[in-house]
Amino acid sequence: MIDIHHHLLFGLDDGSPDVETSVAMLDAAADDGITHIVCTPHSNDRYQFDPEVNQQKLDILRQASGDRVTLGLGCDFHLSYDNIQDALKNPTRYTINQKNYLLVEFADLMIPPTTTETFYELSLAGMRPIITHPERNPLLQRKPERLIDWLRGGALIQVTAASLNGRFGKVAQSMAQTLLAQNWVHFIATDAHNLTSRPPIMSEAYQWIEKRHGRETAERLCVSNPRAVFYGEAWPLQPEPEGVNVPLEVPKPKGLLARLFSS
Repeated sequence: MIDIHHHLLFGLDDGSPDVETSVAMLDAAADDGITHIVCTPHSNDRYQFDPEVNQQKLDILRQASGDRVTLGLGCDFHLSYDNIQDALKNPTRYTINQKNYLLVEFADLMIPPTTTETFYELSLAGMRPIITHPERNPLLQRKPERLIDWLRGGALIQVTAASLNGRFGKVAQSMAQTLLAQNWVHFIATDAHNLTSRPPIMSEAYQWIEKRHGRETAERLCVSNPRAVFYGEAWPLQPEPEGVNVPLEVPKPKGLLARLFSS
């Protein structure tokens, strides 16, 4: 399994506090069957994102992990004005392994009204947005249909593994399961922060999906789609998402317009 959202780098954000914890998280992930991890520190008004520091910490963890887990770099990207402008100028600064996929996290209390336009600008600059854990966002829990425009524009969706078993509450669990059943989900990831409340465990979600939706779906969400993102490969063929690519109904003309069109 390949985990594309993981706060493994120590001392950078609200994830691992020290190298010892990071090594323990690596071991736990490997024991769970995770073969690849994208380290995704936050970039927001609280935590500074520095690619050079990130790389230094990644190198330390690579030495500590040996060959057990293949590590990559990304970012838990927040849609602030400064972040967006910087990303447009430096398209690979925040993307996963400097390829063309960008994890995007929404704030709990506000989703910018210009998000659709921002996603379009990011895509023109070569970055395909991956919306992280929408099932845990209170605003999207109330209006999940907001995801439709972004999906139509090419955005992808990542659900947290532990949401499927109810760790983040009944509402998040129900929404995660519904999104998955509708083929709106493209990735399962741990969003691991520690060894206790937010552990690096994917196998339970894999097994849950395999039991209810089949092995092919579990492999797609936990292995093949994440692999394409990790290595920048061609995007695999996906099942049709329900209720997303529905043709728009054009109102039938009436009165004079109807006579003109019928003539």
